[in-house]
Amino acid sequence: MCKGLPGKMHLGSLEEEEVNLNIAVFASGRGTNFAAIIRAVKKGIIKANLTLLVCDNPKALALGKAKRAGVKIALVKREDFATKEDFEVKIIGHLEENKIDLIVLAGFMRILGPELVQKYNGRILNIHPALLPSFKGTQGLKDTFDYGAKVTGVTVHFVDEAMDHGPIILQAPVKIEEGDTLESLEAKIHKLEHKLYPQAIRLFVEGKLKIEARMVKILI
Repeated sequence: MCKGLPGKMHLGSLEEEEVNLNIAVFASGRGTNFAAIIRAVKKGIIKANLTLLVCDNPKALALGKAKRAGVKIALVKREDFATKEDFEVKIIGHLEENKIDLIVLAGFMRILGPELVQKYNGRILNIHPALLPSFKGTQGLKDTFDYGAKVTGVTVHFVDEAMDHGPIILQAPVKIEEGDTLESLEAKIHKLEHKLYPQAIRLFVEGKLKIEARMVKILI
């Protein structure tokens, strides 16, 4: 079982509630899902510490969101390291220093290496803009649209060593209307992501997710 822990909160108006599960969000771009997570923590929907933003892009808009929310930033640029392994060793150092319990990938445009995935096995979540196992990869939304699919959606899943492959936690559909453009579909997907991702994180934090083989059971 993926078990949440009690502790103390850093964001929002719920400081009287004790929570100690520490979350790190990984982001490379605009950080819209990161912003949704910030809001959910502030509102007490997610009762955990939003402790760290790990970012590999110094131009990412997510950095500004972290600064405004008072979330600590670890800016780790891939080009500063000779190998991917060295790059991830640095990231792992930041995670250990901040006692991170859960990693949440939110538009982090890199595939995690086996050492990081194994170290945090069962404690890494990802969100994908399609109904997995269909349309994997970084262009999942565009690939779905270009294929002419009538229904797409959002998938939240655990991360394993294969791309977009880990056990599925939550999925929700989005109908592709005849008049939709890629841009209008993206807007619908983002709106759903911002609801579904905080919900999945909350379930993890509350210890309500149990993995059995490839099935994720939600405990009542």
